[in-house]
Amino acid sequence: MNLFADIRTLVIASLDAMVAEGALPDGLDFANVSVEPPRDAAHGDMATNAAMVLAKPAKQKPRDIADSLAAKLQDDPRIALAEVAGPGFLNLRLETSVWSGVVTAALHSGQDFGKSAMGAGKKVNVEYVSANPTGPLHVGHTRGAVFGDALASLLAYAGHEVTREYYINDGGAQVDVLARSVYLRYLEAHGQDVAFPDGTYPGDYLIKVGEALKAKVGDAYLEKGEQFWLDDVREFATEAMMDLIRSDLDALGVRMDTFYSEKSLYGTGQIEAAIADLDEKGLIYRGTLEPPKGKVPEDWEPREQMLFRSTAHGDDVDRPIQKSDGAWTYFAPDIAYHFDKVSRGFDALIDVFGADHGGYVKRMKAAVSALSEGNVPLDIKLTQLVKLTRNGEPFKMSKRAGTFVTLRDVVDEVGSDVTRFIMLTRKQDAPLDFDMDKVLEQSKDNPVFYVQYAHARVCSVLRKAEEAGLDVSDAILAGTDLTENTHEAELTLASKLAEWPRLVEIAARTNEPHRIAFYLYELSGEFHALWNRGNDTSELRFLQDDMAAGLPKIALARATAIVISAGLGILGVVPATEMR
Repeated sequence: MNLFADIRTLVIASLDAMVAEGALPDGLDFANVSVEPPRDAAHGDMATNAAMVLAKPAKQKPRDIADSLAAKLQDDPRIALAEVAGPGFLNLRLETSVWSGVVTAALHSGQDFGKSAMGAGKKVNVEYVSANPTGPLHVGHTRGAVFGDALASLLAYAGHEVTREYYINDGGAQVDVLARSVYLRYLEAHGQDVAFPDGTYPGDYLIKVGEALKAKVGDAYLEKGEQFWLDDVREFATEAMMDLIRSDLDALGVRMDTFYSEKSLYGTGQIEAAIADLDEKGLIYRGTLEPPKGKVPEDWEPREQMLFRSTAHGDDVDRPIQKSDGAWTYFAPDIAYHFDKVSRGFDALIDVFGADHGGYVKRMKAAVSALSEGNVPLDIKLTQLVKLTRNGEPFKMSKRAGTFVTLRDVVDEVGSDVTRFIMLTRKQDAPLDFDMDKVLEQSKDNPVFYVQYAHARVCSVLRKAEEAGLDVSDAILAGTDLTENTHEAELTLASKLAEWPRLVEIAARTNEPHRIAFYLYELSGEFHALWNRGNDTSELRFLQDDMAAGLPKIALARATAIVISAGLGILGVVPATEMR
């Protein structure tokens, strides 16, 4: 049940009737007609912009359209009042029985309440994390992992067929550096003193990898040039790092459907095939780029290169895909990788990058637009930095990693559920302050506690009702007469529940899972407010002296828990049944 969609259907039907009666001209487009919560709750339960958006094409005054539409809507039994305001805004107040229907629908549907079919038949690929396999995941990767995973769950909840994907950057020079760093740890495992030159990876996490390499090959690589061991150590080290990354992701509750290796694109003809596809479309040419904007490097000289005409698809400049020496640029395998995604039949692609990849957005969008002939949209989400603090001071770096705070540091400190929820309390492209102490506080200022406490309170109500011998199954609660919930605070909570299906679709349409966290905090606020009113007014308490008479209130509480549980499920957080 999506009450906002139902009322919009009523509005459209009323507009159709006005067209049939000649009150509106034929051929009007109703696509931009919306029904949503009013900016000021005092104005009503819902508002529609119909008169405002139709006035110009209908060549009528918005107020005249609004007056006629209000009269039509007033005939529907769900509408208590249709009131025209200002130049033509139309505010609606619903009958209280409508809110009872929302609660009943939630109890009937359970975790499916709010699910949408908007994405039915659409395949979406969500690529996220995709960190270089050179060490453990750091806190920046954590934010991208949580955001990408929650987004994938949100899209699935909204009906899409979702593939979660990790692109393993194992084809570049960084994996050679990893291999050399592991080799140093291998020498160390043999009792040799080693020094880590600048540019290598000195973190303690490679100690065990070096020891494992020794256990596998013994002294076979001692005193040998890297031409004898580099390829084998690179593969061994990459696999070891991916095992570590998978373990880190598992600790965060993130499980990928696909791990795609960049290395698999080389020597297989896939890069060449992607470039050939662009060439057939007239988008590949040989040319010389202008010097970089700003200060020109001293060693810069114009060289003819193979270029992708990315400006034909919205980029600022054309991009090199092959160097003058014949080697591919970093962009070439990325083109091939996204060509593979398009070839796999996805209807939409989403890439989650760190903020440092901002300069890559336009070229990747151009590439996917060209490869798919504009048929497959690519949305790139950039995640901003996370500032970790404790007692107002920066959180200490990880000795294991050497230079940064790892994902495991955070999860081991505060837990996966807290980590995931807090990472979604800001839009992903805004900086995030993560206070390691405050996220564990039991207060309203800690959003994860505030939401979990609401769910735990409902569980407590249900347990006490059951202990008193009351059947509080969803089926029984759904059959309860809920029209007795008439207090303003009860109706406000029920109306907030009614926003859930609409919120899911908006969040999925905009690829913004943080909206779920925001909504859960607001919903929990309405629940706690009603709970606190019950401390002063016994008639509002969820548990009444006559337990059976309190079933309508228990039903409202249970519906709230259903929505909180569904929302936390999208965020990848386990709902609390009691607070310690």
